[in-house]
Amino acid sequence: MTLTVEQIAEEALALPSEARALLVDRLVESPDPAEDGYIQQLWANEARRCRDDVRAGYVQTIPGDEALERVRRTFTG
Repeated sequence: MTLTVEQIAEEALALPSEARALLVDRLVESPDPAEDGYIQQLWANEARRCRDDVRAGYVQTIPGDEALERVRRTFTG
């Protein structure tokens, strides 16, 4: 019997949160090799767009430690 994507999703959502997180990691790290070049190209385009936005002054950068502190505050309240 072949499961549908919806059935697989329902089963996955019934897993404990740690198991779901591991499953997500496995899925994210397993792109189709035929699409790998395409995905890399998308990320390269995004990186260039971000770089160009910074160079043009559309985006103000902040030091990495400050960015991490902002993220921590977001999640810790």
